[in-house]
Amino acid sequence: MIHDKTLQIAVIGGDLRQAHLANLLARDGFCVSALCLEQDVYLGDDVKQGEDTQGVLSRSDVIVLPLPVTVDKKNINAPFSKQKLAVRDVLTYAKKDVLLLGGMPDPELRTKCEQMGLTMIDYLEREELAVLNAIPTAEGAIAIAMGERASTIYGSTCILTGYGRISKVLSRLLLNMGARVIIAARKPSDLAWIRINGCEGIHISKIKDYADQADILFNTVPAMILDEEILSCLSRDCLVIDLASKPGGVDFDMAKNLRIKTIWALSLPGKVAPISAGAMIKETITNILTERGIIY
Repeated sequence: MIHDKTLQIAVIGGDLRQAHLANLLARDGFCVSALCLEQDVYLGDDVKQGEDTQGVLSRSDVIVLPLPVTVDKKNINAPFSKQKLAVRDVLTYAKKDVLLLGGMPDPELRTKCEQMGLTMIDYLEREELAVLNAIPTAEGAIAIAMGERASTIYGSTCILTGYGRISKVLSRLLLNMGARVIIAARKPSDLAWIRINGCEGIHISKIKDYADQADILFNTVPAMILDEEILSCLSRDCLVIDLASKPGGVDFDMAKNLRIKTIWALSLPGKVAPISAGAMIKETITNILTERGIIY
């Protein structure tokens, strides 16, 4: 793969994934500048730092925004920076032919980019990243379960809701660790694959009938699945781990009232495996740049 050594890439904000991404891109020979990544992160000598924000943005061919791009719809998500960089300033200072890459940009940001004639791509929507992200998410979920319980995964009964990417990876890991795995899904085809892969498949409408058997319940569905009716059937020793993005799939207030320990485990890749997650994002961004003919 041939890289254009003059390609200017700005990596802005984010967590340790973004810092590792900047280092990897610089190692590949790109001209990389980092903004809002100055605290408690390691950036190599080949990553430019401490430059004028407007200058960096105005000359960058590619701007890589974090995942998520913003948490308040106003400023770039930058937990490792004392600076505040407004989203609108990024759009204002950027070149008109810039390629903006960000994770989970909100609809307002997408609309604003369209109005300004800027190209915005959500790299989290890429299938390769969604699949790869399932690995640290699943491993992180198991790490949480092992840390919160006094029993082994081996011999435990685990119920998973949904049979998407995360559930497919997580169920295989749990099976290999000796757990009994029950997966609740809607599609007959999913239920067939669940059985073929060695798990017990139930229709999602039947969760209540199996809830009292669960030692650990992993939710992967971003909709209200675990309501009072189901939560009230769980053993008080059951651990509920919600892996779904906002708004989640658990009635957290009801779980608290019922004294069922519930953990909403968001953004696990960046928390449990930022180096691996950063490498996955880098691979995805490289694919995007190659497909668009920016590198080859």
